[in-house]
Amino acid sequence: MGGDVGAKVAIAGAAKALVRHPDISYLLYGRKEEIEPLLAGYPKLKENAQVIDCEVAVSMDEKPSQALRRGRNVSSMWRAIEAVRDQDSDVAVSAGNTGALMAMAMFCLKTMPEIDRPAIAGIWPTINGESIVLDIGATIGADAKQLLDFALMGGAMARALFEVKKPSVGLLNVGVEEVKGVEEVKKAGQMLREADIDNMEYAGFVEGSDLGRGTVDVFVVEGFTGNIALKTAEGTALQIAGYLRSAMSRTWMSKLGYLFARNAFRMLRDKLDPRKVNGGVFLGLNGIVIKSHGGTDAEGYASAIEVAYDMVHNSLQAKIQHDLNEYHARNHSPRGPEAAEAV
Repeated sequence: MGGDVGAKVAIAGAAKALVRHPDISYLLYGRKEEIEPLLAGYPKLKENAQVIDCEVAVSMDEKPSQALRRGRNVSSMWRAIEAVRDQDSDVAVSAGNTGALMAMAMFCLKTMPEIDRPAIAGIWPTINGESIVLDIGATIGADAKQLLDFALMGGAMARALFEVKKPSVGLLNVGVEEVKGVEEVKKAGQMLREADIDNMEYAGFVEGSDLGRGTVDVFVVEGFTGNIALKTAEGTALQIAGYLRSAMSRTWMSKLGYLFARNAFRMLRDKLDPRKVNGGVFLGLNGIVIKSHGGTDAEGYASAIEVAYDMVHNSLQAKIQHDLNEYHARNHSPRGPEAAEAV
């Protein structure tokens, strides 16, 4: 029921994803009187979906605390997450209020052992293909231990999504020199250098310009900076698209040039299309929740569902738990870190 448009986009997106992945089945949480008329236009989806009537829907402008008080146990958002907790569903997808979705997911699913705070991981288009960036908005001002956890979870996600055996991981910083950056980032860099992690390769500090180049598989950053980087990239893509449209329609010569180069421009447009990489993954919880952009269309919502599909089929949760267990088993003394330092 969330997002700028609501059920109309969610239903159309679910139908598109079902065409590409016929083995999906849906539990649709929301107001039945709104959902069922929309389903009538998608017979195949109707066959593969069950509608669960929920009178309460979280609004896009509700504060997370208010949404949690009002919507716990009864809202469509809560019940979709609850289905993951109760193993009635493999994953929950929502285009609704991000703060409310994170608050409800944390309250309902709880964080995994050893994880202090969850992260939102996004897929970032690059010159080399795609990279993962986290956190893009869940944890503001993460400390060194949380940044290390993000690195472990991001590496596991890269293995699940990109099928890379040993993904490269970089810490986003103001420079590549070890002396640069805020104290927590420098400390996290030292921890990652000293850690014995088999399933990832720590590449050191990376800069903002590396994001577009895709110099590493996983970029690790705290949520405030990560969210600004994400919104800046989205705005830049729209800016470039606007420049191109204006330039191609300015004169008859440019229009003629466009006719000859339209296939190349079509490829560029697809590369800059934010719908193709829609779907932020909440990492660090005991269950998978995917956040779709609230302003997306049906194609973008289908992309978010397909991210969810890939995460389940590639055993994301098991990979994250394995990497966390392995790291903490190797780097934690049974008597605690203080005792390990003394030894």
